[in-house]
Amino acid sequence: MTANLRVVSTQAETDLEAHFAALKDGGADLISLREAAFARFRATGLPHRRIEEWKYTDLRAFLKSYAAPAAAASLDAVKAALAGAETYAELERLRIVLANGRLVAEISDLAKLEAAGVEVFDFNKYVKNSSQDLLSNPEIAGVNPVLELNTALLQGGVVLKVKAGTAVDLPVEIVHLALGGAVYSRVRTELAKGASLTLLESFVTAGEDAVVNAVSDQVLDDEAALTATRLIVGSGRAPHISTAVSHLGAKAELKTLGFIAGPDFARNQSYVTFAGEHSTAKLYGVTMVRGQQLGDQTLVVDHGVPNCESREFFKTVIGAGAKGVYQGKIIVRPHAQKTDGRMMTQALLLSEDAEMANKPELEIFADDVQCAHGATSGQIDEDLLFYLRARGIPEAEARTLLVLAFLSEAIEEFGSESVTELLETRVREWLAIAG
Repeated sequence: MTANLRVVSTQAETDLEAHFAALKDGGADLISLREAAFARFRATGLPHRRIEEWKYTDLRAFLKSYAAPAAAASLDAVKAALAGAETYAELERLRIVLANGRLVAEISDLAKLEAAGVEVFDFNKYVKNSSQDLLSNPEIAGVNPVLELNTALLQGGVVLKVKAGTAVDLPVEIVHLALGGAVYSRVRTELAKGASLTLLESFVTAGEDAVVNAVSDQVLDDEAALTATRLIVGSGRAPHISTAVSHLGAKAELKTLGFIAGPDFARNQSYVTFAGEHSTAKLYGVTMVRGQQLGDQTLVVDHGVPNCESREFFKTVIGAGAKGVYQGKIIVRPHAQKTDGRMMTQALLLSEDAEMANKPELEIFADDVQCAHGATSGQIDEDLLFYLRARGIPEAEARTLLVLAFLSEAIEEFGSESVTELLETRVREWLAIAG
C-alpha cells in the first residue's frame, strides 16, 4: 500500500470534515483557498506511518477524535491563563499575545513595537489585503497534511515586518495561549534588507483538549538576521505540532532553538531554504520526554544556492516509557557548490525502556561540498556519576547535574545568555518533576 492510498476515515478525520463544513457554512474568508487546502488534506488524511516523514510519529493512530476549533477567548480568561505561566516574564522584552490563534491587542505591546521599528498586523486583516500566497509554503515539497489543515482551518495570527536596516534591540515574545479546543495559527515575520530581530515564541496550554497546529513563516531578505526560539511546554494529552518555514536571502543569518518539554505528543518541524549565497543557518534543539510522551524534532535544510553553511545540533533526554524522534535532512542541489552542512543528534536514555529513533539524512547532488552527519544514543556515564557521588553529591543531584550538562551544550551553543538561563531553569524544573 502506498502512502497516497486512502483507507477508511478515522473518527478524528470525520470530526475534521464536520469542522470544515461548519466553517464553510459560516461564510469564512478566503474560502476557495481553504477548500483547496482541505482537498489536499483529504487526499491523505491525518499523518500516519506510511508517510515516510511521519514513520515514527503516527498522528493518525494517536488521535481517537479531534476537538472542535477553539472559540475566541474572553479578555478575562486570557489574563487568568497568562498569570504565572509566562516563561520570559523576568526578561525585558516586547510582548504579543495570541489566544486561541487570535491577536489580543489589548495586552500586546503594539505601540512599543511600532516605536522599536516593528510593524504589527492582525493576520486575518492583513491577508485579506495581500497576496493569498501568504498561506502557501512552496518551499515544502511532498506530503504535509498538517500544513494543509492549518491553512484550511486557520483562525488568525500576526504579521511582523521590520524595516530595512532596523536592529530591534529588545526581544519580541509571542505568547501562544491555547485555552481548549483546536487552535490553528500563523505568525509571519518579514525582515527587510539588513534588519535584525530576536523572536521568542512560547506556547501555553490551559486545557487538556487543546490541540495546537501553529505555523511560523520567516522571510529574511539579504543581510537580515533572525534569532528565534520555539518553546513547547506544559501538559495535556492533546497533540502539539509547530512548524517553522524559513526563507533566506543572500548573506542572511538564521539561528533557531526548538525546545520541547511537556505535551504527551509534540512535534517541532523546521524547513529552511537557502535562496541567496553566503548565508548561514544554525539550528539547535532540546527535547525532554518521560512517561508515555513522544517528542519529535524534524527538519529539512535545503541548499539551493552555492556558498552557504548550515549547522544542526540536537539533544534529547528520554525517561522511562517515553520516545524521542529526530529526523534531519540536508539537501544539496546540483548547482549548490561550496556548501558546508553538518548535523549531529545525541540522545541520553534515562531508563532501559526509553526509546530513540534517529534518522539523519544527506541528499547531495553536487560534488564540491563538505557535508557530514552523526547520531549517538547512550545512558548516563556511571564513572562520572561515581565521581560526583564520591565528592559528597547525592545521587539524585548528581544525575541532575549530568543531564543538565548534557543539554546545556546545545542551549549554550545557541548563544543567548538571558535565554540560556531561563531554559536551564526549565530543565531543572523538568528534572525535579521527573524525579
